[in-house]
Amino acid sequence: MNLLALWAGNADSTASIDTYEAIIGASIIILLSYSFDILAKKANIPSVIMLIALGMGLAFGLKQFGINPGDKVIGALEILGTIGLILIVLEAALDLKLEKEKTSIIIRSFIVAFLVLALTVAFIGFAFIAFLGLDWLPAIIYAVPLSIMSSAIVIPSVGGLSEEKKEFMIYEATFSDILGIILFFFLTQIDPQSTDIGQAAMGQIGSIVITIIISTVISYALVYFISRVTKKANFFTIFAMLSLFYAGGKLLHLSSLIMILIFGLVLYNHKVFFRGWMARFCDDSTITRILEDFKLLTHQSAFLVRTFFFVVFGMIISLSALKDVNVIVISLVVLAIIYIVRFVHLWLVQDSRASIMPELLIAPRGLITVLLFFAIPQQHKTEAFNEGIMFVVIIVSSLVMMFALIFAKKDYHVIEDITTISDDEILGYGRDGE
Repeated sequence: MNLLALWAGNADSTASIDTYEAIIGASIIILLSYSFDILAKKANIPSVIMLIALGMGLAFGLKQFGINPGDKVIGALEILGTIGLILIVLEAALDLKLEKEKTSIIIRSFIVAFLVLALTVAFIGFAFIAFLGLDWLPAIIYAVPLSIMSSAIVIPSVGGLSEEKKEFMIYEATFSDILGIILFFFLTQIDPQSTDIGQAAMGQIGSIVITIIISTVISYALVYFISRVTKKANFFTIFAMLSLFYAGGKLLHLSSLIMILIFGLVLYNHKVFFRGWMARFCDDSTITRILEDFKLLTHQSAFLVRTFFFVVFGMIISLSALKDVNVIVISLVVLAIIYIVRFVHLWLVQDSRASIMPELLIAPRGLITVLLFFAIPQQHKTEAFNEGIMFVVIIVSSLVMMFALIFAKKDYHVIEDITTISDDEILGYGRDGE
């Protein structure tokens, strides 16, 4: 009897050790990710690269003990991907301040984001048709994730730029995320077997219009409900409601992420949407107080999801794909298209060619790219596309941004040093020079 109890105790102890090991591992990953963020801000090294490297290191270590993590973590990646999409769109919407003073920069960044996205998708799609022999619909679907700028990388990285350039990059990256996600799910809902693509497209547009109407009504109701909360709002209750709307919208074949986008816009810009006689339905002081906590928790939740997503992604990456010459060639073609299209549009909207730096080289691909690749429906998937292309584009575009920001930071400090010279020093220099 005692031996049996001892054996049971040992079994429980082993289970506990496994649980504690998982907790310790997750805690270390979070702490390392926080350290990576600090290092990223100081050295302009994108944290995404460090997180992927951490995941690859973990996979290598596990394989030394005969454990192949690939099959075990793919399910977690899909769940993290769905939560990540909701948080990315919500976080982006909560950063879009609709003000008259910002009208010019909002319009300019929207035009650039829209045109750059559309043309980049078109040219990369043509490249996939030419190099991989894909049909037009799968080619375009695979092109969309590679055409979207990652706001999750851009927004924390552009703090050292001038205020105007920083605002432009934040708005552009946010619009790129939102427009790209909407375009992606619009395309994936088109039946590849449909003979009337025009009719299918019109059906999807109708679905989007219905979604916008329903989302607007729900968003007004939710903001009214939140404004009547007398104590601190429960973020996870609100997030659960949004997740419910997202899943319900999916089942009803509606554009679910538009629901999240409209809710975020209405909540963050409640003064714009609740005006005139409607103002009495929205308590501004309550919304403002709740919004601070809501934004903080959204940001922190997005940080956690991003951390584990990229680590898990790093664990399933196969470096053997990088030995394929076709992968390297196609990746370089994709990167060339990204920067050429970006150069043309920035040159057209900016005052001079010199003013497009470093924005030209700030075009990283990251979390949203990977999320959408794993969200491609089975009927649109093809073995002709090698995931190594995605990996190369993410790493190279992040490295290009890193070097661009390092040089931009040096130039910015030089200008800052010059502007701190006093008038007397300038006049004295002039006299000495004479």
